[in-house]
Amino acid sequence: MKWTDSRDIAIELCEQYPEIDPKNVRFTDLHQWIVDLEEFDDEPDKSNEKILEAIILCWMDEMD
Repeated sequence: MKWTDSRDIAIELCEQYPEIDPKNVRFTDLHQWIVDLEEFDDEPDKSNEKILEAIILCWMDEMD
């Protein structure tokens, strides 16, 4: 997965952290959790606030 795979990342985060409410996640934690995903294969420094926001929105959508 790359940073642009927001939906796929969100699905993985739902599975890894089912007890976490994405509305309460700090970007620093989110970034680390994504980089730590086994399927993630991108440069850690290529993310930005817009990308992380898109991932959180997808994550919230997956939770519903």
